[in-house]
Amino acid sequence: MKRFLVIFVCFSLSIFLLGCSPDKNSRTSPGRPVLLTVWHYYNGVQKLAFDELVTEFNETEGLKKGIAVEAFSQGNIDDLERKVIESINGKIGAEPMPDMFTAYADNAYQIDKLGFATDIGDYLTEQEIKEYIDSFISEGNFNGKNEIKIFPTAKATEIMMLNKTDWDKFALGTGASLDNLKTWEGVAETAKRYYEWTDSLTLTPNDGKAFFGRDAMANYMLVGSKQLGSEIFNVKNGQAYLTINDAVMRKLWDNFYIPYINGYYKAVGKFRSDDAKTGEIIALVCSTSGITYFPDTVVINDSTEYPIESLTLPLPNFKDTYPCAVQQGAGIVVTKSNEIKESASVEFLKWFTKKDNNIRFSIQSGYIPVKKESIERKTMEEFLSADKDNKASNKLKAALPTIISQIQTYELYTTKPFENGTDARKVLEKSLLDKSKIDREKVVQLIEEGRSRETAVKQFATDKNFNEWLRGLKIELEDAIKK
Repeated sequence: MKRFLVIFVCFSLSIFLLGCSPDKNSRTSPGRPVLLTVWHYYNGVQKLAFDELVTEFNETEGLKKGIAVEAFSQGNIDDLERKVIESINGKIGAEPMPDMFTAYADNAYQIDKLGFATDIGDYLTEQEIKEYIDSFISEGNFNGKNEIKIFPTAKATEIMMLNKTDWDKFALGTGASLDNLKTWEGVAETAKRYYEWTDSLTLTPNDGKAFFGRDAMANYMLVGSKQLGSEIFNVKNGQAYLTINDAVMRKLWDNFYIPYINGYYKAVGKFRSDDAKTGEIIALVCSTSGITYFPDTVVINDSTEYPIESLTLPLPNFKDTYPCAVQQGAGIVVTKSNEIKESASVEFLKWFTKKDNNIRFSIQSGYIPVKKESIERKTMEEFLSADKDNKASNKLKAALPTIISQIQTYELYTTKPFENGTDARKVLEKSLLDKSKIDREKVVQLIEEGRSRETAVKQFATDKNFNEWLRGLKIELEDAIKK
């Protein structure tokens, strides 16, 4: 707070010395400075990039228009959501509500239901709205009334990252092709070959290595279901109804659970980049915002480590389906307050999402720009070539052509927000992965007791096991959405 007061004093003094006159087209003016707070969950390079732009705004556009912004990181997204709710509820010790805060659609929907989200469409012209990617704008339209409750500031999707160094050894030894990684069926087949190939390199039986892992299992379930023709949730007026298709779920099961219990897939650390770092896997699916975390070295133990190259590939699709990938990443909600503060908040967000500013943030943070003009490959390449300070990581620079191509050729999908959507997503996040982990441990135990891997796996790769899991999943999801 002391820092904020210092900014305010310096800001007011600058305005006084400049003797600026009000901007007739703005609800704010240098003569009546407006102080705004924004809460976010950015950390590391993303926080640095965001803070840099906030400072630049305060020293340029904000100074001209009489707007000063102070940004506060609240930790992770869960911490941020909790603190916003505590502020709304007036919990003892809670901080006052910020003027803006980052939020995913499900959380923004809940805040809107409580009456605290501004319709930012009131402060944007029709032409300004059209400048943004349509699906990014529509994500903030909760009730079909053309209201916009989330300002798109930075988005993400998912891509595949590959340890090219170890892949090249595998490809040389087996003839494996990157073309096989275009489909989930191909990934499963390739993972089987990788396990068998690494198993053959030692005299110890059944010590093959896992090939693949993925972050965000809920995305696999949601996007996969959409792609295979049956969404998991049918959302009407903010209420979700289960529309699970058993055949679609079986396809998802066969292409994740079965490879997992065989040892072809793996999940050990908090993120799959952690597993790539320790050599547990060589391929993974992660958010584009997580590209910079893919390792440069593999550390097997205290005495064994080696450098690796990385390769970015498009997200795999199910065979014979239309390409589809998740649309994710929080936008910014403007808190209901008064016309002056709401208008000032939108002025900041409009500045933040201007082509030059938004691309600068994107190439440093791994997020996707939100305007149509900003997502053109030529435009991005121009910014990367001008990046003399190397603020964009080499991994991100190498990945951007793949990311842009994917955005332009894939359908970007996100579920409509609904009551208890966050709880339902948590079920999808854990259900199939937890089942896979538990049964893999049982398979390993049977192998250690002397069973062959094939015999051990057969005990779990059954219709009965699938049906029992699916029945439990449906019950958990029904309980989540009906809380």
